[in-house]
Parts: sequence; C-alpha cells; structure tokens
Amino acid sequence: MKPLHPLALVCVVASCLSAVAQPAAPAARGPNVLLIMSDDLNNNLGTYGHPLVKSPNIDRLAQRGVRFDHAYCQFPLCNPSRASMLTGLRPDQIKIYDLDTHFRSTTPDVVTLPQLFRRHGYEAVRIGKIYHYGVPSEIGSPGSDDPISWDKTVNPFGRDTENKDRLINFTPQVPIGGALAYRIDDGPDEEQTDGWVATMAIRELARFKASGQPFFLGVGFYRPHLPFVAPKKYFDLYPLDAIPAPADPTESLRNVPAPAFGTPLFAGLTPKQQRLIIRGYYAAISFVDAQVGRVLEELERLGLADNTIVVFVSDHGFLLGEHGQWWKQRLFEESIRTPLIIAAPGRAHGAAVHPVEFVDLYPTITELAHVPAPAGLAGRSLVPLLTRPDTPWPHAAFSQTSTGTAIRTDRWAYHEWGAAGADGKELYDHVNDPAEQHNLAGDPAYASVIAELAEQLHAALQPRPALGRPERRPWFPKRSPGYIPDEDR
Repeated sequence: MKPLHPLALVCVVASCLSAVAQPAAPAARGPNVLLIMSDDLNNNLGTYGHPLVKSPNIDRLAQRGVRFDHAYCQFPLCNPSRASMLTGLRPDQIKIYDLDTHFRSTTPDVVTLPQLFRRHGYEAVRIGKIYHYGVPSEIGSPGSDDPISWDKTVNPFGRDTENKDRLINFTPQVPIGGALAYRIDDGPDEEQTDGWVATMAIRELARFKASGQPFFLGVGFYRPHLPFVAPKKYFDLYPLDAIPAPADPTESLRNVPAPAFGTPLFAGLTPKQQRLIIRGYYAAISFVDAQVGRVLEELERLGLADNTIVVFVSDHGFLLGEHGQWWKQRLFEESIRTPLIIAAPGRAHGAAVHPVEFVDLYPTITELAHVPAPAGLAGRSLVPLLTRPDTPWPHAAFSQTSTGTAIRTDRWAYHEWGAAGADGKELYDHVNDPAEQHNLAGDPAYASVIAELAEQLHAALQPRPALGRPERRPWFPKRSPGYIPDEDR
C-alpha cells in the first residue's frame, strides 16, 4: 500500500476555525478540561478486571482518579448517546433516537457542554469523534458535528480507511460500519486515524501550554468501533488459543422476551470466527489505549495535568457474543454499561460502585470547573463521589432503545419492552446473577420488586411504543467489502 504523506495528511485534517460568534465572557479561571472519548468500548479493560485485555495507560489514569464501576449510557447507539451526554438531556428530551437526526433540528437553542465553556472564556477544540460520525465512511469529515460548540476542529484520517477489500469480513451482508470484520494492518501507530488523533491532540496541548489559554479539549478516538483495524503488534498480544468462544446461551434465554434480541444467535458466526473477531476487538482496545497514553504523557510532561480535569468515557458498550448477541442497541449490561474515569485536581482516588449515568457528566464537569450550568439538566453532579467514592448514592440509572427502557439500581436491572412491558419484561439480580443469566420477571415472588422499579422507570422515561413482534436486524445481500479466508469458513 502506498503510505500516506504526513504533510498532505496534516493539510487535509487541519480544519477552519468555527465561524459562529459567541457572547463575550470574562477570562476563565477554573481548571482545563480534557474529554477523551472512545467508540463502542465496553468494560473489557484491565482496570475493570478483565483477565486478558492489556490497557496499561487507561489503568494508570484510573489509579489517579475515580473509576466508576457502574456507569450507564442513556441510549446504546452513537448519535443519541453522544448528543444526550453533551447536552445533559435525555434522548426523550432532545428527541434523538437514531443516527441521522441532529439535535439542533429538535432542540436548536440547547447549550452544549463545550459551547458553555466557550461562553466562559475557554477555547474549545475538537479532534476526531466527539459528536456522531459514521465509521468508517465519515472519517476525515466533520460528520454530524455541531460547529457552535467549537472554536477549532480537526478531522484526521489515516491508512485504516483504505484497502477495505483486505478486511476479513464475516458478515458481508451488513453495511461496513457494522460488519463483523477486522484487519491486521501494516505501518506504525501514527499512520492510523487514531494515531493522528493523538498526534494532533499533543500539538494542541503544546499550543495551549505556550498561550496559557484555558481549554476544553475533546479528543475523540474511533476505535474499537468496527471494523477492527490495528497494527499487527496489538493482535500479537492476544494468541487466538487464549480467547474462548462465547458460551451457548440457549438454556438461559428461554424465558427472555424476543425484543431483547436484535440478531440471530451469534450473528451466524462459527466459534472460530467469533474468537477471531473478539481478538480484533481486544487488539483495537490496546491500540486505543496506547494512543490515550501518548496524550496523557504529554499532558503530564507539559505540566498541565495538575490543573486539568481528565474524563475518559465511551459512548456505550458492545456485545461480544454474550447472550448470543453481537453489536449494541440492546439493554443487556454489556451494551449499556461503559467505562468512566474522572481524574480531577484535588479530588479523590478510588472506585465508585453505585450506578451513575451519562447525563451526570455535564453538571459534574461544570461544577469541577466552577462554570455555572444551565437550568433543567437531567443529571446530577458526581462531585460528591469524586470527593468520597464511598458516599451513599441512592440514585438509579436509566437507559433506553427505540423499543425498550431500563432501570439499573445497585442490585437490580429491570427492562420493559413496549408500553409498560406489553412486549415483555426482564428482571436480573446483579448480586447473585451479574451475567444476567436468569430472568426473574415471571416469578411472582418478585412482583413487589418489579412494581417498585416500574414506578421509578415510568417516572423517568416515556414508555416505548408496542412492538408486537420480535425486533430483528434484517440481513441484506452483500453490502460491505472484504473476504473470508478458506480456513476460517
């Protein structure tokens, strides 16, 4: 493959300053903000106890901040999740449930988190994917960005966007952004899109250090979103023999309602094919971790870490064959739970075990930075947990899809499909069943638990429309490039 010329790439990715004027404000005096986002990353990280995945840089960040062990997205799909997080409002409030609708079309006057910091004297810069992008099709473009949120934007692209015909693709009937595909790539980290994201972030940090300007820097990595592309050295970390295939869930799913599933069992993949895709996911995680490390090392080298709030988060989780399911858009724990780490100046280190949700980030970051937040935000500040991670926290987290809703408490996960559970219900006891293998919703012994959880759920989220039939992801004729090696069929 012809390598990308670095100078040409820089010329392409260096975007114009946003042209939208913001009201004048006095110079900011609070700490800087470094918001680092990953894409489709579940909790398969060393700091969360995964036995195989190697993520030393994210693990080190967790050691100097607070790791939230039960953080939940509002909607396990990129656009509604990111829009909700950055507006501080639930998907029902901004009316975003799909990949195509921009929140400015439904809530044109909402003030986003980076927009608010601009108004208070910060320079807000986006590098990579913070708002929704189609991956890989929109890499290198602004995607569904929000220009009023930023003073400057940078849209990197790298060699991973090329040679799609070299992908090993086990679901060619699925569009490329969702195809279960991977590629062991050539070249150094810096030639990958996420390598360029880190490089550009490092350059912006140096510029901020020189200028002394308070900053809100959004650094958005594209992996481990499908297709799983990373340099070979990251695949080499995970011998295929060490990766087990997902367990057969048939018995445990007998009493789970049909709308809980989105695809055929294991998406039709063989056990070996699933292990290969899981390996690709792990490799992509370790690759992203290395890029996160580059950015954090530069933050520390420049002496900026002591006055910078660092937030690391994904947009939602990802299913790797658990419950027989792949991808996202489910309400199972692996789909809605995500990593969340906050390292803030003068705050505690440790682990917070209670459920929190993405709408809590907006009021948390504004309080830490001493920036007044707008009225009407849906979440609550996590600063008490950043001060004392073991602070009592009697609050639930709420998630939704287009057809289902969920509440997560310290002990219980309760899901309803359709209005008031007309299409089915699920209840899992996470103290005794953290893998959600036993749906207790049909057991009369838990009727009072369900009634209490349903009352909280209905007060927080609008009911979903009745579906009346199983929700299934349709299979299409071939829609994405790549091939399947004979030995992996």
